[in-house]
Amino acid sequence: MKTIQGPSIHLAQFSDVAAPFNDLPSIAAWAAQLGYKAVQLPAWDERLFDVKLAAESQAYCDQVRGMLAEHGLVISELTTHIFGQLLAVHPAYDVLCDGFAPPQVRGNPAARTAWARERLLLAARASRRLGLTEMGTFSGALAWPYLFPFPQRPPGLIETAFDELARRWLPILDACDENGVNLCYEIHPSEDLHDGVTFEMFHERVGGHRRCAILFDPSHFVLQQLNYLDYLDIYKDHIRMFHVKDAEFNPSGRQGIYGGYQSWENRAGRFRSLGDGQVDFKAIFSKLTQYDYAGWATVEWECCLKHPDQGAREGVDFVNRHIIEVTDKVFDDFAGVPVDAAQLKQLLGIA
Repeated sequence: MKTIQGPSIHLAQFSDVAAPFNDLPSIAAWAAQLGYKAVQLPAWDERLFDVKLAAESQAYCDQVRGMLAEHGLVISELTTHIFGQLLAVHPAYDVLCDGFAPPQVRGNPAARTAWARERLLLAARASRRLGLTEMGTFSGALAWPYLFPFPQRPPGLIETAFDELARRWLPILDACDENGVNLCYEIHPSEDLHDGVTFEMFHERVGGHRRCAILFDPSHFVLQQLNYLDYLDIYKDHIRMFHVKDAEFNPSGRQGIYGGYQSWENRAGRFRSLGDGQVDFKAIFSKLTQYDYAGWATVEWECCLKHPDQGAREGVDFVNRHIIEVTDKVFDDFAGVPVDAAQLKQLLGIA
């Protein structure tokens, strides 16, 4: 078994136009002062990171790593969620998703998809130059508007969507393989890969690609009432990234998992700061340790009530308290006695 690494912090929710969150050196100093050991970089946020330059320049990557090292930090992983989202967009979301894309491709879904594909390929190369082996992403969503089947879904609709999803992702998975990077899909409502069944559907269509992996975030399982501990048992061999994020689900006679179109603070299912929700992190860290997860425990802060500064401060101690230092001793060794082969047979009553 290996000891989980951490704590790391995902910078996407903290990046801002105001200092110290508007450039990487400043936000790195802030994270280090809080006690984090690593940062997870959102590859789409150009205030913090230039993914195109990183893909092309080893000098730039060395400069980024060196600056972080001065603060006692490393990069845990790159994340490419926005690029993954834009690789597969249902037309119902065109207008909203255009806001994630540069102006020159807005209003042109084919150009937007091509831009996202290029960015994902750049991120794979950048990960290699940075010495990283895991990269997080979203799958995108072609079928999500048809989640609830009324009117009933026509035969073949979902199969066609997943065939197309696999077609778009296969070249990127191959590029990740060439760069020694596992592509970890965050299993997430609003994405076509949102539970175990949909991951399996996709995994089969990409031929069980060895770089097709999972980013595990239990908060999304609370919100859809999926047993996240069983999920760990089933998919332990695919999980290569871990977001430590809390959530709660308090259904009532008025609303359940769909949330009634309410704001986050008024939904039955809400993301919460670490320790304020219902996720059983003791059991999760125990299972991940048992299953030899050797990656990072990364705080992804999202909460509709608590200020992000407080969430970030509390997240360090929370992860540190839950990381299990793997033992190199067997607890009952003191009671062991040496026996030879003949004594083993004697113990079993074998002549």
